[in-house]
Amino acid sequence: MTGRKDKRYCDVYCKSAHQYQVTKTTGGTLFRQIDSQLKKNRAILKGYNKSGMAKVRSEVLLKEGFDPNFFTHYWKNQKGDVYLFVYEYGFLKRNERGSDKYVLVLWQEYMKPPKTKATP
Repeated sequence: MTGRKDKRYCDVYCKSAHQYQVTKTTGGTLFRQIDSQLKKNRAILKGYNKSGMAKVRSEVLLKEGFDPNFFTHYWKNQKGDVYLFVYEYGFLKRNERGSDKYVLVLWQEYMKPPKTKATP
């Protein structure tokens, strides 16, 4: 190796490859773990919600790795039901006929919060 005496890597590629391996084996940062679970949840919800609204048994989603504790925002309807969203895909847990199910929805324009006026 040429360069400084305390040089650890032969080039940028070697440094990048080493950092990738370290991150891969240690599981990464908390941010990466959360981001990874959000992406997984979104992909699962997207796969089951082709028409804009669907019902799926909870064990089906959980078996694929869905974690309902990871979501980006929520929306409360007029009935008081709170839909949790992973980006544009929402879900609501319900118990129907003794079976836990998720109602899956897509984010709609009417779900936006009302604009508030700024006070001087």
